[in-house]
Amino acid sequence: MGDGDGEGSIEVKDMNESLELKDTLTLILAGGVGKRLKPLTTKRAKPAVPFGGCHRIIDFSLSNCIHSGLRRIYVLSQYQARSLDEHIRFGWNFLPRRLEQFISVRPPHHQGQGRWYQGTADAIYHNLDTIHSDRPRHVLILSGDHIYKMNYRRMLAEHIRNEAALTIGAVRIPVEESSRFGVLETDEAGCVLSFEEKPDHGKELPGDPGHSLASMGIYIFETEELVRRLEEDAALGPESSNDFGKDVIPRMIGDRNVFAHHYQSVDGAADPYWRDVGTIDSYYEANLDLCSVLPQLDLYDRKWPIYTLWHNNPPAKTIGNSEVIDSLLCSGVIVSGAHVRRSVVSDSCVLSEGARVEESILFAGVRVGPGSRIRRAIIDKWVELPEGTEIGYDRERDRERFSVTDSGIVVVPSGYKP
Repeated sequence: MGDGDGEGSIEVKDMNESLELKDTLTLILAGGVGKRLKPLTTKRAKPAVPFGGCHRIIDFSLSNCIHSGLRRIYVLSQYQARSLDEHIRFGWNFLPRRLEQFISVRPPHHQGQGRWYQGTADAIYHNLDTIHSDRPRHVLILSGDHIYKMNYRRMLAEHIRNEAALTIGAVRIPVEESSRFGVLETDEAGCVLSFEEKPDHGKELPGDPGHSLASMGIYIFETEELVRRLEEDAALGPESSNDFGKDVIPRMIGDRNVFAHHYQSVDGAADPYWRDVGTIDSYYEANLDLCSVLPQLDLYDRKWPIYTLWHNNPPAKTIGNSEVIDSLLCSGVIVSGAHVRRSVVSDSCVLSEGARVEESILFAGVRVGPGSRIRRAIIDKWVELPEGTEIGYDRERDRERFSVTDSGIVVVPSGYKP
């Protein structure tokens, strides 16, 4: 036996950590409508929106779970769930259920009430039967619609060390973005003193003017505390909006130990990467950043790969007098005498002779006809653009056919027929 500082103590620590991970149930909220991402979310849930050519948004939360050693995961779906369900069923079915490891999609089951989830807390409340059945000690609740790399194991260790009833994942943001997030105020030890949901001007960080501490929508609850709080919230009926940020968490402040966990990127970056790609503009910018020489988000990190459903396509290839500059080309892409600059081209796309695609995102299966010119556009799956198509050069004409953001990004929806 060791004296507390030798190999024996290390083994005990590792064993305890493994038990804590096994005692943690993960619930991923993945039923969001994603109104601000329409028309990309007209036929799919926000977490199922493609990202970076070969991924879906939810792949980041799921990959974080796998790398963190979390193996009991429920994905709570709702809106337009078919695409999400198929992605997880075919791409994330590798965990052995016989070892009590799983990633399982849970659609709404309101015990005969026949209604959708009314808020984030309501979604978890209507899955309390699952929590009771799995009997975890800790419950990790995630949003399935953010882009980031995070080791949840660190947050869990901090939660246990603080003897917290709730730990909230928190990230530093510019104060002018406060209205999009729940904003925390903490003491020096990280104990949460106040929580304000989407204030016009959040409380600024001491010694860091111009910045606030925002909730990432990541929560670790002690199970008994979570169950009690959700039952109390449900009993309020219409007096509550059944939301963690608006209702459950504010009532816990000052009553129980609530701590903030400051987000740390797995690569140790001083300014860790975390994006809420909730608008067309933010989604577009996050994708195009991947085309940079040194992107903020490294998809080529072999130590923390982002897993996904992989398609059995042949390699990408260029033919003839093609030119590809600062772009991502996925498997099965054919660039035949076309010019591609600073664009994300998803699997099985075909770009024909003389076509120009610049600063654009093409989803899977898009075909760009000869001589076409595409600029600052997002084109959804399997759209076929005939010869000579022009998008992104005449804003008024684009608005007659497509959705166009104030910054001029054109979105061509799935099923578009010229």
